Amino acid sequence: MPAARSLEDCLEADGGLSRLTGHAARLLRLRQLFESAVPRPLARGARVANLKFGKLVVHADNGAVAAKLRQIIPTLIDAFRKNSAEVTGIEVKVQPRLDVKPKKLDETRSPLGDHAKQGLTSLAESLPADSALRGALKHFVKHT
Repeated sequence: MPAARSLEDCLEADGGLSRLTGHAARLLRLRQLFESAVPRPLARGARVANLKFGKLVVHADNGAVAAKLRQIIPTLIDAFRKNSAEVTGIEVKVQPRLDVKPKKLDETRSPLGDHAKQGLTSLAESLPADSALRGALKHFVKHT
């Protein structure tokens, strides 16, 4: 009975799959370089999409992220070259993620911390008893 082949051996045996596997490995390496070269907020809002003839294609979640990435393209290309990546250009496209869902406020957590609530309560107590602001502050603190 012949020995079982690993998945990696099977992928490398087929010419087309071998090229695809190599391309995927390059993209993974470029993604790691990209994430280490850009500021964290930008890395969260963008991702490496493809590499075509030396041009790296990056998808940004929105126009603001895309604009900032376009500003730092020369710096990014230098970072890729220093790490021996064959990147001759970078194209940034706005492509929102399909899986992005609006973030909901955690209903169990107050948007105000205890310190802020104490400060607002103290402010309310220092106001005249018939002050509309005093009533509004107390209501606000009570319902947050």
